[in-house]
Amino acid sequence: MRVAVIGAGRIGQLHARALADQPEVAALVIADADAERARTAAAAVDATVAESADAAMHGVDAVIIAASTDAHAALVQAAVDRGLPTFCEKPLALDLAMTRQLVDHVERSKGVVQVGFQRRFDPAYRQAKQLLDSGALGTLYLVRLIAHDHEPPPDAYIPVSGGLFRDSSIHDFDALRWFTAAEAVEVYAVGAVRRFEVFARYDDVDTAVATIRMSDGSLACLSQTRHDPRGYDIRMEAVGSADSVAVGLAPRTPIRSCEVDASDMFSGPAWQTFLTRFEAAYRSELAEFLRVARGEIASPCTARDGLEAMRISVAATRSRAEGRPIALTEV
Repeated sequence: MRVAVIGAGRIGQLHARALADQPEVAALVIADADAERARTAAAAVDATVAESADAAMHGVDAVIIAASTDAHAALVQAAVDRGLPTFCEKPLALDLAMTRQLVDHVERSKGVVQVGFQRRFDPAYRQAKQLLDSGALGTLYLVRLIAHDHEPPPDAYIPVSGGLFRDSSIHDFDALRWFTAAEAVEVYAVGAVRRFEVFARYDDVDTAVATIRMSDGSLACLSQTRHDPRGYDIRMEAVGSADSVAVGLAPRTPIRSCEVDASDMFSGPAWQTFLTRFEAAYRSELAEFLRVARGEIASPCTARDGLEAMRISVAATRSRAEGRPIALTEV
């Protein structure tokens, strides 16, 4: 297979390295708005450099889109219109209206799209889902989601991020839909600026909580911060009538227990970034995408999934702004 990678930033470089390790990938083509960055990324994996995204799509079998968010929609549409199986990092588009238009276009065109929600491919998340699907957890009562960044993003990124819920929480909202196989019915969210005043300048927050009522009757709670001094803390806990399980609770979890007999429980070097915490998941999702591109399986995370996660993010954003629960029927 010949694969194009459009976008050579941190995540684009990670994808390029993962693809270069796949024996079925015979050639990589890399394009980036920054030509020097494209050359550097290509040299690291013995790839070819394309002068533009359009040129990169010529003669390839599949496309990976890891460019800046404002370019996603146009690139996805261009790839789908060429009939190319397309993997796109979240989000598909900048806002809900644009996302709906793009998803409608993809579905009308019978395009093949996989959205990059990597939590679905993490081994521990998958084990938890298998336990729920098999009935081992019994009746699901509650899902608790924890998403604490180690460091906040650069100041320049904040005004173009779309806000905390759309930029970061969207991963957890997708994981919740996938894990429960249910839809969000209602969201209530609150937020605050606890330390980093730059967020307030853009009507954003550095700390938030969202509670979600699901269509299967279960409840979920997400806690989110832009700063955790100990590291990058991403977890999921599920409590059912037959068992309760945790994902992301391991020696590298960046938390310190105050229990005397648990002082060495979290003894490993703490996770620092999403790139290392989810590297195995990133590799797994791309391996599955190659199967999608070859026509062996259907997309495990469709454009429609990307839209539904965006709807929950928009509901949470609106709830925080309006100070009331938001039904998903309003979004």
